[in-house]
Amino acid sequence: MVWFLGLGIGGLVLLVLSLVFDGVLEGVLDGFGGGLDGVLSLPVIAGFVSALGFTGAIVLGTTGTGAGVATGAGVVTGVGAAWLTWRFSRALTRDGSAPAPRGEDLTGTSGAVVTAIPAGGYGEVLLHLAGQPVKYAAKADAPVARGTEVWVESVLSPTSVTVRPVER
Repeated sequence: MVWFLGLGIGGLVLLVLSLVFDGVLEGVLDGFGGGLDGVLSLPVIAGFVSALGFTGAIVLGTTGTGAGVATGAGVVTGVGAAWLTWRFSRALTRDGSAPAPRGEDLTGTSGAVVTAIPAGGYGEVLLHLAGQPVKYAAKADAPVARGTEVWVESVLSPTSVTVRPVER
């Protein structure tokens, strides 16, 4: 049983080391199956070894069967844990998210003036880009008072926009 517990703890230590030293330890396995799309990554191996060890210890301690049966049960559980770890890591690294918001996405959005916009000059408006409030320098055709709701007509630069008051 001590061997199985040692394998389980060793797998957990390997998992912690792979998380702490992120990509440093991954280089160890580059020459051995590196083209297998993460099947032999350290988290997958750590999941396999931990499941093998802890399942083997549980089976050996609770059923009283031999080490062969405990090892077989541990291998089956370890393969399942490795497969789940591999699938989960692939799902996390898949690039299926929406593209990052750009300044051009502001055209047509509404916001509020936080610093009055003088005639022929710049003021400031508070807009929402991807749900986050962002302050931009703003220019308008006519003076716009503080607190006025405005509509973005165009993006002048990464930090400035042209606005017009919302007509209700």
